[in-house]
Amino acid sequence: MSLLGFCQWLASTQWSQDLIGSQYAYPLLESIHVWALCLFLGMTVTLDLRLAGAMLRTVPVSEIVRRLLPWSIAGFIVMVVSGLLLFFAIPIRTYQNLFSRIKLVFLIAAGVNVWIFHSGVYRRVAEWDIARLAPRSARIAGIVSLMLWAGVVVAGRLIAYNWFDCDRPQTAVMRVLEGCSSLVKYH
Repeated sequence: MSLLGFCQWLASTQWSQDLIGSQYAYPLLESIHVWALCLFLGMTVTLDLRLAGAMLRTVPVSEIVRRLLPWSIAGFIVMVVSGLLLFFAIPIRTYQNLFSRIKLVFLIAAGVNVWIFHSGVYRRVAEWDIARLAPRSARIAGIVSLMLWAGVVVAGRLIAYNWFDCDRPQTAVMRVLEGCSSLVKYH
């Protein structure tokens, strides 16, 4: 079964149809997703700005991580769960939305950036923890993180618009980028 086939099957389930058809559930999920994003991003941006040397220069990086990481993880978990439920509600439209695809690329890149940071320069945090300016690789990781999460937010916000939906006239290139098929209908 292809990913599009899976999305079509998912859209046909009663649970998916009930979720998107609910007067309160879908808007509540969207709100929870945004609130969790705010919590996660607030913590992440604080750390990234410290790494970039833009704020809290006298606070040890390990202390910021120790205090903010539990909140960041909690926000991330709620954000991912609510995001998956939002996908579950409208799987075909999400699958065929250019901005969903862009958001996914930014999310993967942000995850790779976090992994590189934590498996690399952060392992030696004791050497530079109290330095007013983090090592160049940590500063780069912080700046790249800020840019990637900004991309996630912008792309995520643009998902709501139907500029490039498959049921609208599109160029051949956009139809390919969206994964459009003339046989697919949204619910």
